[in-house]
Amino acid sequence: MDSLSELVDLLSDADKRLFKQYLQRKNKRNDVKNLLLLDLIKTDDIDFSEKLYQSEKSKDAYHALRKRLQDNLLLFLSQKTFENSNAETYDALRLVVVGRFLLENDVIKVAFKCLDKAERLAGHLEQFNLLNEILLLKLQYAHLPGAEDLKALTARFLKNQTEMQREAMLNMAYAFMRQQLQEIHLKGKIVNLTALIITTIRKYKIAVKDLMTYKSIYQILFIANEYAAIQQNYSLIERYINQTDKFIQEQANPKEPYLFYHISILYYLANFQLRQKDFASSTSYLKEMMNLMITDGRYHLLFYLRYHLLAALNLFFTGDANNAILLLQQSLAHAKPTSKLEDIEDLRISLTMFLAMCNDKGSLKQLTLLTRTDAWYEKKMGMLWTIRKNLMEILVHAQFDNIELAMSRLSSFRRRYKKYLLKTSEERVLSYLKLVEKYLLKPGVINEMAYKKAVLNLLHEPRNNDIFTLSFIAWLMARWEKKTPYDIVLLIVNTK
Repeated sequence: MDSLSELVDLLSDADKRLFKQYLQRKNKRNDVKNLLLLDLIKTDDIDFSEKLYQSEKSKDAYHALRKRLQDNLLLFLSQKTFENSNAETYDALRLVVVGRFLLENDVIKVAFKCLDKAERLAGHLEQFNLLNEILLLKLQYAHLPGAEDLKALTARFLKNQTEMQREAMLNMAYAFMRQQLQEIHLKGKIVNLTALIITTIRKYKIAVKDLMTYKSIYQILFIANEYAAIQQNYSLIERYINQTDKFIQEQANPKEPYLFYHISILYYLANFQLRQKDFASSTSYLKEMMNLMITDGRYHLLFYLRYHLLAALNLFFTGDANNAILLLQQSLAHAKPTSKLEDIEDLRISLTMFLAMCNDKGSLKQLTLLTRTDAWYEKKMGMLWTIRKNLMEILVHAQFDNIELAMSRLSSFRRRYKKYLLKTSEERVLSYLKLVEKYLLKPGVINEMAYKKAVLNLLHEPRNNDIFTLSFIAWLMARWEKKTPYDIVLLIVNTK
């Protein structure tokens, strides 16, 4: 999808009507084709330029038209966002804009009142960059009657500069760790998480007390969670989880500026407990998460797909597959156009897994809806997610007797990922793939003792203790147990 279509998809039907009116007001000539282009985008018609222009020079005119439409759409979205947002940050921004206008027009007393209120809001929200702009504006007009004492104003400005510098260093440290994480995801770089965090703290000269804030805790937990997912071993981050849990328990009734971080942290804590198979604790964190989500519609919209994903996984691995499947189906049916594609793909692949584990052919239909390329999935969802998706695709086709297609997918998988898996010391995936291949070539092999022993050896390896890895192993065990993979994985999870 191109960038213009992506922007148009952000608009609701009501927004599209308003945008059309906005364009009509701006159009000075009757032959402007921006409204026609907008209609063509909505119909997914691919022959835009031919329908808009007949001449040989249509390409240049068409691209110029697209650029103008995109510029207008960006301006419309910025105005709409600014006008409709109820966030306190936008309240502060509005007050700054009004305060500047009033100062420029000599309405001094009201102007300073607007800036005072904006400063209080920005300080409360810890928006140091915005606070810097407000204080600079006050300093610029400090010579006017009614302005604050210059000495006090300068002291606040310098203190805020220090806070800005501290936040900048934290942001650079976070960016550096995210970059290292990407190296692990896409290139198989071997990194020790604790060593990475210590190195980063020293590199950017960050004080320990600066790490004990909502934002810093959230950022470190994000990195830790991604690291554990890549390693498929959540026990590696248990110390960070314990520190985070202690921090979050001390933060009763989080204020609005910290609500996003508080909800996000609860999500990571719930995910950690899920992956450690402590489903009761995971569900408890999810309840706390929902209690905060319902206090603000924005956060409910932002988190509800991720919340439902973890809720469904908890239901599934505690024996309630029917409600887990129903929850995912309802979540996908009610997903908004503005929902993150990554969240939707997570729900889709989980639904496919649930159906397949229960021997439901509906999993084949769900597979057809995972339509993006491996390159897209690798970039957006990560290498591990994409590898699991491809392995699951092989198993589902094999499960429902599409043997040739399963073998074709297996060969493609090996060509694309063998080098990466060897580089990242993930030979266990290739070992698992060999066992699947043996079954595909000779289904009777599942009854041989040597084959069963090889599968059970995978089961007893400590690093294969993750619930998703256990699900893959359960699929092979189900071949000879003559049960559904779901029956087997529940037995394994409860036993372990």
